[in-house]
Amino acid sequence: MDVSARPDAATKSGARPIVILVVAAVFVAVLFDCLRIQTEMSRQRDEIARRAIDLGQALAASITPLLGTDASETLKEVVQAFGSREGLTGLAVYNEAGAPLAMTAGVAEFGEPLTRVADAIRTSKPLQEWTFGTRLVHSYTLPLVRQNMVAGVMVLFHDASDLEGWSLGFWELDAMRVLLEVMLVAGLALVVVRRSVDAPVKSTAEWIRRFRTGDVVDLVRLPTSRVFEPLVEEVMHLTKSVVAARKAAEEEARLRDLAEAIWTPERLKEHMRVRLQARSLVVVSNREPYIHVKKGRDIRCIVPPSGVVTATEPVLRACGGTWIAFGGGDADRETSDADGRLKVPPDDPRYTLRRVWLTAEEENGHYYGFSNEGLWPLCHIAHTRPSFEIEDWEQYQAVNAKFASATVEELEGVLNPYVLVHDYHFALVPQLIKAKRPDARVAIFWHIPWPNPEAFSICPWQKELLKGLLGADLVGFHIQFHCNNFLETVDRALESRIDRETFAINRMGHTTWVKPFPISVAFPTATSEPTLTGPVDTERLKAELFRRLRVRATHLGVGVDRLDYTKGLMERFRSLERFLDNYPSYRGKLTFVELGAPSRTRIQEYRDLASALEAEAERINRRFSDGDWRPLVLLQGQHTHDDIRPFYQAADFCLVTSLHDGMNLVAKEYVAARDDERGALILSCFTGAARELEQALIVNPYDLEQVSEAIHTALEMSPMESRTRMVGMRQQIKEANVYRWAGSVFSELCQIGANRATR
Repeated sequence: MDVSARPDAATKSGARPIVILVVAAVFVAVLFDCLRIQTEMSRQRDEIARRAIDLGQALAASITPLLGTDASETLKEVVQAFGSREGLTGLAVYNEAGAPLAMTAGVAEFGEPLTRVADAIRTSKPLQEWTFGTRLVHSYTLPLVRQNMVAGVMVLFHDASDLEGWSLGFWELDAMRVLLEVMLVAGLALVVVRRSVDAPVKSTAEWIRRFRTGDVVDLVRLPTSRVFEPLVEEVMHLTKSVVAARKAAEEEARLRDLAEAIWTPERLKEHMRVRLQARSLVVVSNREPYIHVKKGRDIRCIVPPSGVVTATEPVLRACGGTWIAFGGGDADRETSDADGRLKVPPDDPRYTLRRVWLTAEEENGHYYGFSNEGLWPLCHIAHTRPSFEIEDWEQYQAVNAKFASATVEELEGVLNPYVLVHDYHFALVPQLIKAKRPDARVAIFWHIPWPNPEAFSICPWQKELLKGLLGADLVGFHIQFHCNNFLETVDRALESRIDRETFAINRMGHTTWVKPFPISVAFPTATSEPTLTGPVDTERLKAELFRRLRVRATHLGVGVDRLDYTKGLMERFRSLERFLDNYPSYRGKLTFVELGAPSRTRIQEYRDLASALEAEAERINRRFSDGDWRPLVLLQGQHTHDDIRPFYQAADFCLVTSLHDGMNLVAKEYVAARDDERGALILSCFTGAARELEQALIVNPYDLEQVSEAIHTALEMSPMESRTRMVGMRQQIKEANVYRWAGSVFSELCQIGANRATR
């Protein structure tokens, strides 16, 4: 390409919209002028016709008595007298036979109107006609009636040639007006284009140039107009990708120099490429990584907040494969093909999402019924009685079979594939897959606690569930304690051989390994969260949150949970009340904000819990509130990471009071968000996270007094102690992050496959 030709091409390209706009303006102006002239011409013609009718009726009264008499000379005199009136070009009178009786001199120019005269005599009705010859003429033919008989006809001629002159003059005048308008439109268009288009485009180009050369760039310089939103979004997407690539390269280089073993998305991708060796990978979960929902007439693609998604997606992005999940979005069917498949991520397709459709009956029985009214309370032992209905169990079996069938379909023609099944929704899937594809290497990760054998034996179908799980080659839990409980449960319920040294279970010739894999979060680094903004001003952010909440306070506590009876929310609220009783000096100063996400609202226990929490919050606030201060703010709703993160960053402490939890990622999210190395974590001893985050203030959530004292300790803690505790917890999460978790699970599964292949 000739570089020198670019300015001319750019000039022509920039001028093209203005030329189009000018041509459009001219076209519209001419069109409206034509309509206006036509309307005015029609109005003036109507005026001429009206005058002819009025004049004709007036003349008829004078001329009609003279017809059929000997007053022919008088008739001619009257005709000549009226024929000279202004605007009247000619006047002619005819007898009842159509013969002319009298006419003015100018009538001959218009031709003999004999046909019109004959028609008027025949119909006894007046007639009007416009004649276009050398000039425009209007003729009005009026029957002259005497004694109910047509005694003659009178024809009036009006010269309308002035209309043609008026039209021509109007066009000449309007041409000048259109020219001025076009010049004005062109000038304004040029100014608008330069200010609204050229300037933003140039500023965007300058922004990209500075970013490319490594200068610090300011987001304010990018256009803010809605017209440029798609361009700005793509620029920002490209920018973040470039920043991520740069930071990833710098981070990897730094880690190599320091010989560190920090897991990053890039390291996980490379690790899995080597481990999988081009073998196919299939992930099965209830939750899908991308949900399509309708918003008005548009369809939005949403990434749900999920540790499963955060941990697993980098692997599929790196290695390809298929993710099988329940399609629950109201626009999921519209965005998938006939088999429920689509390529994701939308902006950079790397793997296949296979959506499985469930009927309302299947969803109710499988998800709400057996999974969450049966297995969830059973495994959490949180004083809510599990419910086991035969109808729910049948739906659980049917849905597990449907997902297993979909998985087998995706594995068709693939040798020695790897399958990772997520959570308690699909306990039967591993065995169903193995029955059809014994060469597949199957792992299942159980994200919730595993109870002791006595508790699990409550389930009427415990043996079927255990057999389904033991179809897997690898069963993973968060902590060793849950692994121990699982082995004890299998030992009591099934005939099997258990190797407690290697944590392996051999049943009917198949070996299943049971391992702990503590799940975590993606620790925020320059690689994982490339931004162009500076560090957060914690105090300023806290003040802004209080302003938005319309609360006057100086200290902020936060809790982030699904509204679930296992999270100890009622105990949390009462611990806060106990704290305000024990330390009244904090009244008017401390506000605790609970970000509660409604969950499983079709289940009665969850609806009752939401109502009870609302009532308890109102009771505590009625007791302590003073003016603009409230001790407790309960925000029920679906909160995104962007909504939650400011509260994590600004809170003086985070309260996690789960009565029983597999891990609890809220605790880790709070610590990971505190890049200022401030704040305190108050953590239930009944969470898996308490095994790792030893620098947290560990409490028994049932002991309201202990939790109250922990809140006081968190608020009174010295900055040095707070920083020491937070630095230790952050280092733990940084090293044992979610990418390390995913790498460990897949490494163990691949190692099992390698060992069996060598036998």
